[in-house]
Amino acid sequence: MRRLTKKKALTLVKELDAFPKVPESYVESTASGGTDIGADVLDLAETMVASDGLNYEPVNFELSPDERLWHITLLHIQERLKVEHSLQDVLFKTAVKGAQPAKTQRDSSSPPNACRIHGHLYVNKVAGNFHITVGKSIPHPRGHAHLAALVSHDSYNFSHRIDHLSFGEAIPGLISPLDGTEKIAADYNHMFQYFITIVPTKLNTYKVSAETHQYSVTERERVINHAAGSHGVSGIFMKYDISSLMVKVTEQHMPFWKFLVRLCGIVGGIFSTTGGNELS
Repeated sequence: MRRLTKKKALTLVKELDAFPKVPESYVESTASGGTDIGADVLDLAETMVASDGLNYEPVNFELSPDERLWHITLLHIQERLKVEHSLQDVLFKTAVKGAQPAKTQRDSSSPPNACRIHGHLYVNKVAGNFHITVGKSIPHPRGHAHLAALVSHDSYNFSHRIDHLSFGEAIPGLISPLDGTEKIAADYNHMFQYFITIVPTKLNTYKVSAETHQYSVTERERVINHAAGSHGVSGIFMKYDISSLMVKVTEQHMPFWKFLVRLCGIVGGIFSTTGGNELS
């Protein structure tokens, strides 16, 4: 068995690199350190849902007059839904059927100060959470983490406005509880939580027949203050769960023969009453 000489052994030790480094020509440096806002979905089975269906668009947070009018109309409808109890009037509102918020005519002199996230995601039928927070998402064996420490606190704020959020097939005129929700945060350290219970729903009316989902929501917001014991991460968190019950909404009109029977009963009652009055 040949032995390595001392010179060859030293050469091997010098060439050994236990922590190989990427050449500088392969790395693109950024001044902000990788600032990013991530939107991710993680379900109960710890399955990361691909967010390829989401689009990120730089916009201005302030609404134009047309957008503000649309938003006020939607808020008025939501206020009526809180006191209305008729399914026919609650589920469908023709005032906003097919209506979409007008796009902002961005002024070239004012740069965008917000990010509009829109699109759709396919998720498993199990409980999960959808969250929007600061920092690039980095996957790891137990889920994922966001590199929030690399982002300056002065560069983000989680004030938000929800134009529309629904589950399942889109139904024209169907108003969801979170449509028109607007939250304003004074600074960066705010956590907004939405606890959503999804109820599968079958609609069978004379205008539409579809399978979709309704939901109820409980809102909570608080300020992150580690010194006061209020821990957490700044961002928007939506935790959803699917109910084991299903709601069926069916629209039925009275058959014509029943209408005739009732009409005859009313006419007979009138004649009986008038005849009794004449005899007396």
